[in-house]
Amino acid sequence: MKRYMGWSGQGRRMLARSGTVALLGILLTWAPLPGQQARGVESGPRMLTLEGAVTRAVERNAQLQAARFALDEANERVSEAWGSVFPSLDLTTSYTRNIAAAVNFLPANIFDPTADPDELVPVRFGADNLWALSLNLEQPLFNAAAFIGVGAAGRFRALQEEVVRGQVQEVVTRVRTAYYQLLLGQEQLRLLRNSLRRVEESLAETEALNQAGLASDYDVLRLRVERANLLPNLRRAENAVVQGKRSLGVELDLSDGEAETLELAGALSEMNLRNPEQNSADNQAILALAGVTPGVDPDTLVRTALTRRSDVRQLEANEDLRRTELRLQQVEYLPKVSLFGTYGINAQQNGRPDFFGQPRAYSRLAGIQLTLPLFQGFQRDARVDQSRAVLQQAATQTALARSQAATEVRNIMEQVEEALLRAEGQGLAVEQAQAGFEIARAQYVEGLGSQLELTDAEVALRESEFNYAQAVYDYLVARARLDAAVGRVPLTGTGL
Repeated sequence: MKRYMGWSGQGRRMLARSGTVALLGILLTWAPLPGQQARGVESGPRMLTLEGAVTRAVERNAQLQAARFALDEANERVSEAWGSVFPSLDLTTSYTRNIAAAVNFLPANIFDPTADPDELVPVRFGADNLWALSLNLEQPLFNAAAFIGVGAAGRFRALQEEVVRGQVQEVVTRVRTAYYQLLLGQEQLRLLRNSLRRVEESLAETEALNQAGLASDYDVLRLRVERANLLPNLRRAENAVVQGKRSLGVELDLSDGEAETLELAGALSEMNLRNPEQNSADNQAILALAGVTPGVDPDTLVRTALTRRSDVRQLEANEDLRRTELRLQQVEYLPKVSLFGTYGINAQQNGRPDFFGQPRAYSRLAGIQLTLPLFQGFQRDARVDQSRAVLQQAATQTALARSQAATEVRNIMEQVEEALLRAEGQGLAVEQAQAGFEIARAQYVEGLGSQLELTDAEVALRESEFNYAQAVYDYLVARARLDAAVGRVPLTGTGL
């Protein structure tokens, strides 16, 4: 909240002007990003809004791309399953050249009744060139496993669709959390810079007082030590901000160079959680990006979670798939009926090959085939029992997930309320710490207070300001987790 930060009238006007510049930056630099084709490195910082980050992640996140490819595979499995219902048509053709034709021995009296019954004569079977062509058609008339298999493939596709939906919500929640984490890191960096500035101002004043004989060398040394302690913390905070940008860039499919130029819209220290309309436009946009409205009855949210949570719906879809697989094993006891037909051509010649030349013979046949499985060594019984056990396992997992979902929703709602109350309390602490620092500084300049009191007041101010930002961060993260727990994640494009 602005009143917590001790801004002067001029500072507030400068902040308003900077907010206008930030808004223009969003429109001019980041808005085209989700649809751009080239990914060349652009010079200068780019302003990133939370909505812009979520939109780009949904379109470009590598994890979501992999999930969508898995859905494409599931769609093709459905097409493959339908193939077992449609007729099959096979064409087989061959050419054989007999280098040495097969010879068998037959009784001679077959050809000469007066020959000795024990006499055998060699008989050649087959010509030099043999041609064969066969066209086979088979149409299943009754095959319960094929039709149930189509249903199983459809249920697998429904499961993959829910997996994609869940991945979208997970990525959006991660992006929101990473965005808030980066805002918190930037807030810590800003506070450390403010502390360093205040310490350097106090050091300059103390050195002047020391030269006038109004401050001790110890006071000067103490401030120099404090400044030296702040410098590595400042460097650590700067590195944390850069690393946070890189982590966010991974979710947004940005290179490290592109991610490091990002500037986030919004400020945790200026956020008014109770009255969103009193915030800047950037902070209002952050608070508005939520799926669950605070203050909703917990029982209502629990019922919503049980119907909209992706993990619960995935387990329910998996249970449905396992039930179909059980039926698939059970119908293996049923007979299979199919219609078949064959058309064939055979030709043979001696000497030079003549493509399907004379003599040539034709064959045509059609019929119905019935296959009744009688005994397979108890394998079918074992497979049915296995599928039944897997189904019971899936049902148990679903029931457990529903119970855990209800508990999670209630727990996170309590965390949201606790973070909101803590933010209100920390807001008052910031105002008091700001006033205390101003009093300690004035007393020190007038010679009525010690340098130790001034240092303690500065540390208290920095800690109270960060604690407020931390409370706002905890509130926003809890809101994001609540949206995910209920299954109402914003900007996911999945209103199922």
